[in-house]
Amino acid sequence: MSRVIVFGGHGRIALLLASLLAARGDEVTGVIRNPDHAADVEAAGASALVADVERMDTEALADIIRGHDAVVWSAGAGGGDPARTYAVDRDAAQRSVDAAEQAGVQRYVMVSWIGSTAEHGVPEDDSFFPYADAKWAADEHLRASSLAGTILGPGSLTFDDPTGRIRIDPEGKGAVSRADVAAVIVAALANPGTIGRTIRFGNGDAESSLPIAEALAG
Repeated sequence: MSRVIVFGGHGRIALLLASLLAARGDEVTGVIRNPDHAADVEAAGASALVADVERMDTEALADIIRGHDAVVWSAGAGGGDPARTYAVDRDAAQRSVDAAEQAGVQRYVMVSWIGSTAEHGVPEDDSFFPYADAKWAADEHLRASSLAGTILGPGSLTFDDPTGRIRIDPEGKGAVSRADVAAVIVAALANPGTIGRTIRFGNGDAESSLPIAEALAG
């Protein structure tokens, strides 16, 4: 059994993730900002922890991370407000990396996006630029840390049923179901071979995709 803390615990992927982790016997802490979401988190099999990561400093984050075996960052501001996007997707994410180091929790999985590269190509006057810029900065901060980190870059998210299959480095938008993203997080946590890697993926088709564990092993 592992103890996993999931930031952004009420997100759709995070709720699916909590159910998968709980089903395999893990103890899950879902970090949420809104106490009204606690019932949903607990129904998914996690313990809800109300905490405003946007305003917490590194020491406060370390306090809630300490005692866990792994951190999953799946939090985000949700777009619309550039200041909040930077505050959550970049600054809070970076503090959580520092806090994990301070708390002595080495395993860290960052949920990013498929286009998170230095050459993401999003113009500065595009409303999507703050997100692209913030996620790249957070990813780079994890890479520069001492943590056993994995960066997951799913393509455009869908509500399709899970397929259990993904394609690494797909062309185009790399559409992928949220349920399969949750399954990829579980598989990455279980596979030490994903440490130190940035894994970009989509569902692909039946011919181009592989079962998730097999795809990650490659």
